[in-house]
Amino acid sequence: MLRSGFGKWIGRLVLASTGIVLGAGASKVSATPLTPFRYEAQAQRHCPGDKVVWLDFRKGVYYRKGQKLYAQGFDGSFVCLSEARDSLYRSSPLGLR
Repeated sequence: MLRSGFGKWIGRLVLASTGIVLGAGASKVSATPLTPFRYEAQAQRHCPGDKVVWLDFRKGVYYRKGQKLYAQGFDGSFVCLSEARDSLYRSSPLGLR
């Protein structure tokens, strides 16, 4: 006989895996993959014809070079501007120098 806690856990696992399977085939949205980099030079080599921005994942915004919060914080990475825009991150108007 199963304990009630174990049965609840199995039920949640089944529901979670069902949601993953249903969610994977529900829509066919194609987006440009976001390639985050730790260093600015790495990002610039990845996208030589594009500008590099600092993407703050927690806030969902990106900062351009010259803004106060550019390359600040632990919740961000350097990415190409076009990839940030295609991934629906928005520009931050704050902190212009």
